[in-house]
Amino acid sequence: MAETAWNTDTGEAVYRSRDPVRNLRLRVHLQRITSSTFLRYQPVAQPGKDFIDLGTFTSHPIASGHRPDEEEEEEVEIGWQEKLFSQFEVDLYQNEAACQSPLDYQYRQEILKLESSGGRKNRRIFTYTDSDRYTNLEEHCQKMTTAASEVPSFLAERMANVRRRRQDKQGTEGGILKSRMVCWEPSEEFIRSNHVINTPLQTMYIMADLGPYGKLGYKTYEHVLCILKVDSNGVITVKPDFSGLKGPYRIETEGEKQELWKYTINNASLLAQPEEEEQERRVFKDLYGRHKEYLSSLVGTDFETMAPGALRLFVNGEVVSAQGYEYDNLYVHFFVELPAANWSSPEFHRLSGVTQTCVTKSLGMDKVAYFSYPFTFEAFFLHEDESADALPEWPVLYCEVRSLDFWHRYRVEGYGAVVLPATPGSHTLTVSTWRPMELSPVAELRRFFIGGSLELEDLTYVRIPGTFKGEHLSRFGLRTETTGSVTFRLHCVQQSRAFMESSSLRKRMRSVLDRLEGFSQQSSIHNVLEAFHRARRRMQEARDSLPQDLVSPSSTSVS
Repeated sequence: MAETAWNTDTGEAVYRSRDPVRNLRLRVHLQRITSSTFLRYQPVAQPGKDFIDLGTFTSHPIASGHRPDEEEEEEVEIGWQEKLFSQFEVDLYQNEAACQSPLDYQYRQEILKLESSGGRKNRRIFTYTDSDRYTNLEEHCQKMTTAASEVPSFLAERMANVRRRRQDKQGTEGGILKSRMVCWEPSEEFIRSNHVINTPLQTMYIMADLGPYGKLGYKTYEHVLCILKVDSNGVITVKPDFSGLKGPYRIETEGEKQELWKYTINNASLLAQPEEEEQERRVFKDLYGRHKEYLSSLVGTDFETMAPGALRLFVNGEVVSAQGYEYDNLYVHFFVELPAANWSSPEFHRLSGVTQTCVTKSLGMDKVAYFSYPFTFEAFFLHEDESADALPEWPVLYCEVRSLDFWHRYRVEGYGAVVLPATPGSHTLTVSTWRPMELSPVAELRRFFIGGSLELEDLTYVRIPGTFKGEHLSRFGLRTETTGSVTFRLHCVQQSRAFMESSSLRKRMRSVLDRLEGFSQQSSIHNVLEAFHRARRRMQEARDSLPQDLVSPSSTSVS
């Protein structure tokens, strides 16, 4: 007889299914392989024979009233969360005094119905569902190691307390959560109890009573055959995996009468018929089609075009970080100023925002506060002036950095401004900031102890204020101090009909894009000239620092 190929891989397997879990069915087959009581014989003494007649091997009846062959092998088909009672539960719940909970009384009624209808169909194989006490106790008593004196760690205790069978619903009132979104002063117990994964989960155990003949119903003979877990996302965990073609699993009982059992677990769920699959496919196709129509109704089928000579500027921006400031707990107040001439914005679009308060972290020699605060705005430019000398003004982004400490003392950390990029695409801008200051030490002491400092009444004073009507703006007498910098990341999109117009039209008239291109070229030329002047000044300073005899060798006398 060939040896049985045992399946030794008892690890868990994970499956995902979109079908309702109630359609899951398993087929469990259990069989005894060896037994110390399998053969009982009384050899008959026969003179002249050295062999024992096979007819003397006889099997003795058992006290349970069932034939031995009924308890040698059993096959049961089990559905999801289907309750099969064990002999222990049948004996327990027949006594009404042992019932304590409504579930116990429900089980008692079901057992009485089974007894009146001829008894339960299963003998050794039974189940524990998600509502049974065994499921709770088993998850609380699981060990992480094989040590007899194991002390469970905090994580093991927390994971044991997570039943994860039903997701807790937070109470709402008027559509707003009663619980706070942010706990500013979390206690140690709060941190320990809220940093554990809590996924809704249902569990089911398939068990076997491997007691000897006539001794069914004892807890010591109960063994786990399979553990099933299903979460709310349709993930099914099976431990051990379905047998399939990998061979049966084996169980060796302990004690004086060691016995060997084998069992298999297979998926017995009914396969969908071709007609049902086609119907399901049509339903999903219809559902996705209606969802697509709904999205199309929100977006619209017509592409929105701009008026001639108009430009739409759409900006997706982000306040990335701020660094180099004196105090901690920073936040940024920013807004976009549109030039008064030819620029407009929809009423529902906000052109300003305030980030959250952020604690800085050390990055090299600097302290950096990472905000990652997104913002979006939209603006329209309508070109009306067709004169050759007119160049369009571009929106300006202003920012104000403040700090807030534990005593709610506010301090101005810096002001800054930058012109938005005139070209579409992704841009990363670093805005250097400054703050007004006083030379008096009393002002710095006041800033340190009670907060508060000099502030600008009009933030547009960082550049040229919109209310300024003169020709020359003088800031003489204003003392400032260089502070840190703020980093913005901008994704700019521009839309205009001029992108689609022919080159002949561009030659005939200077469109808004030509003006913008000239504005961008003018800025580039200005930057080049500034760089040239800076290099020239550095060369002049280096020349002045050299000795005079090296600068003018011709003036030295020849000996």
